[in-house]
Amino acid sequence: MQISDFSDAPVARRPWYLHLYAQVLLAIIAGVALGHFAPHLGEAMKPVGDAFIKAVKMVIAPVIFLTIVTGIAGMRDIASVGRVAGKAFAYFLFFSTLALVVGMIVANVVRPGAGLDIDPATLDASKVSEYAEKAHDSTLTGFLTGIIPDSFLSAFVSGNILQVLFVAILFGVALALIGDRGARVLDLLEDVSTAVFKLVAIVMKAAPIGAFGAMAFTIGKYGVGTLANLAFLVGTFYLTSALFVVVILGLVARAAGFSIFGLIRYLKTELLLVLGTSSSESALPALIEKMERAGCPKSIVGLVVPTGYSFNLDGTNIYMTLAALFIAQATGVDLSIGDQILLLGVAMLSSKGAAGVTGAGFITLAATLSIVPSVPVAGMALILGVDRFMSECRSLTNFIGNAVATIVVSRWEGKLDRTQLQAAMRGEGGVPSPTAPALASAVPAE
Repeated sequence: MQISDFSDAPVARRPWYLHLYAQVLLAIIAGVALGHFAPHLGEAMKPVGDAFIKAVKMVIAPVIFLTIVTGIAGMRDIASVGRVAGKAFAYFLFFSTLALVVGMIVANVVRPGAGLDIDPATLDASKVSEYAEKAHDSTLTGFLTGIIPDSFLSAFVSGNILQVLFVAILFGVALALIGDRGARVLDLLEDVSTAVFKLVAIVMKAAPIGAFGAMAFTIGKYGVGTLANLAFLVGTFYLTSALFVVVILGLVARAAGFSIFGLIRYLKTELLLVLGTSSSESALPALIEKMERAGCPKSIVGLVVPTGYSFNLDGTNIYMTLAALFIAQATGVDLSIGDQILLLGVAMLSSKGAAGVTGAGFITLAATLSIVPSVPVAGMALILGVDRFMSECRSLTNFIGNAVATIVVSRWEGKLDRTQLQAAMRGEGGVPSPTAPALASAVPAE
């Protein structure tokens, strides 16, 4: 599955400006400049960024469906599907909880909200009422029942990744169970996959335009100046997330036999795209392709990446406890150890209830605070202005965390191609996983 049109496989003596990562980086810089010097024009660029995100979301459902179905059906070993899912969820639960704990520890040590002494009665609660209302609707029970679509086809039109995942797993298992009779269907789906990933490559050509529009809107609407008042909170969050990636995920990567910095270099184009659009979904198809090129089997990539987008939100979880304690400190609320443990437990549950919801970070925070009455929900108005800037860091951390999880689970299964992985980390490109031969010629090598 080689979507080389938007990957960064090394190419002999290619001008730097023809590489997608350079184009996206230049587009981000141009977007920041436009938003800063011509804010009204920057705000007007919102449809440009939105259009690109919509185009990417258009192909996410078929990409996930085809990747999972062809992976499971080609594997023919149904028992391994449950084993992979179990290992993935064990990983997600541990590191998601660890991220919550890290955010809480940093908030207690650094105390970014201490000394602000803000009276909650003076805050405009109407600004966060929309998020609080969405949080109220996002219950754990509703989330679990919402995984099941109303019909087979509705999963593809609802935009719910987990519904597509649910349908794809069932269909892939069914196809594997009918054995040789499903061979013709599998061949057809692999041919369709080739066309779909070519479509992805075409869409990704517009990545610099999308990043430019999204960044111009963000800076034009919110302005870099809005960071000044809450720079300490934003800086604390960025530094905490960076340490989580470098230290914690770095140690996990080292134990799995690769370098976290090598992985970041390998995913530089996708990370710049996530930075520019503030959405990790914009790079989901590319992450699936690049994880296969890095030696992870398609069947594992198809299970771990989509579920990780809902359950392995390291950046979002760091943000939740850090922001909640910032609000408590800023409004003079003294939380005991017991209160903070309760906050942690609620955050663990609410983060799953809001999974897959647009703006999940802020909505999940509202859900958490609404259950912990000692911290005023109205206090969210304090960080509303800079939440957009923190969403980029959340998305970046989530994205890297899911890439690491995919490699680790592949290693646990004993199916990681280490030679291919090291070649990818060194920037030598690599070839798709041997589990996906039909997609190897999707696009000519870059």
